[in-house]
Amino acid sequence: MIELSIVLPCLNEAETLGTCLSKALAVLRDHDIRGEVIVADNGSSDGSRDIATAMGARVVVVNAPGYGSALMGGIAAARGQFVVMGDADDSYDFHEVPKFLTKLREGYDIVQGCRLPSGGGTVSRGAMPFLHRVLGNPLFSAMARAWFNAPIHDVYCGMRGFRREYYLGLGQRCTGMEFANEMIIKASLTGGTIAEVPITLHADGRRAHAPHLRTFRDGWRTLRFYLLYSPRWLFLMPGLALIALGIVGYGIALPGLRVGRIHFDVDTLLFSSLAIICGFQSVVFAVCTKVFAIAEGLLPMDRRIERAFEVVRLETGLAAGAAAMALGFALLGWAINLWRVHAFGDLDYSSTMRWVIPGVTLTALGFQTILSSYFLGVLGLRRT
Repeated sequence: MIELSIVLPCLNEAETLGTCLSKALAVLRDHDIRGEVIVADNGSSDGSRDIATAMGARVVVVNAPGYGSALMGGIAAARGQFVVMGDADDSYDFHEVPKFLTKLREGYDIVQGCRLPSGGGTVSRGAMPFLHRVLGNPLFSAMARAWFNAPIHDVYCGMRGFRREYYLGLGQRCTGMEFANEMIIKASLTGGTIAEVPITLHADGRRAHAPHLRTFRDGWRTLRFYLLYSPRWLFLMPGLALIALGIVGYGIALPGLRVGRIHFDVDTLLFSSLAIICGFQSVVFAVCTKVFAIAEGLLPMDRRIERAFEVVRLETGLAAGAAAMALGFALLGWAINLWRVHAFGDLDYSSTMRWVIPGVTLTALGFQTILSSYFLGVLGLRRT
């Protein structure tokens, strides 16, 4: 029986692969660990596969491109109860594997390495670009803690361990560099137990080609991924902020308040209506995205959504939408009647638009509510 599988993703790492394999194999031997070393090769053409085979590692050929694809292929082939993954560029010291294995033996689902001082880690001179060390990594790690309750300080660390059975239950999708982020986020959202161990990051040992990481491209990909996995921050919070702004605008524009020389009139009312309509649409998108993500297994079940479906049904949404449209039509009808009273001639727009704008807004919100209720009903079919 194999207790530990050490998996190294590889794409033309002939310069440093041998050093990494020497350390990984020595750890298994020196600490009497029943284990194996797997090189998940992602299309190397520099002899990396031959080096791995000659040194006694198992080579798994992964044809699908991408960092995540390579790791998925390697982990799928692993036979160990636990898996420790690490890059093959000699930036991670595989002599530190026992730290991860100790925590895994204690029962943790995932053990994340931490290279940053905030988590007790160490970054060797020249091992991490300044911008990554002081801004990018701390910022995205803080966002992971705030948005997803991830108990980590170094979300980008490529050296981590996990129970293979637990990993298979996560159902990871990302085939690129987001693979590592997805693991931490899904584990945090599903209540997995995560430990963090300090490690040392060493300077990249490669000289023949530049690192695969691209600062701004990968930073944007991380932010995009966070937002896609958090309908709350992508849609809900901005939507609620717009609705609140619109309501405040209505509160000062309907009575035509003045603040000094500033007069809040129907123009303010129109802008406020725009904010409310856009905000409402954003909130609806948040709910629809959440329901879809849960149905597709991207996000875990949320008890709040369960309770919402128990209380708010299709008929409830239809009734609310119809009521809003009826009130909107009533206001518009009143405005048309004012026009009739004035023999369909000129009107005092400062007065009339105070009926028209709320009427249009309520009608639009009611119509959106009806359509959204039907759409949520379709998304909820799989839950009935």
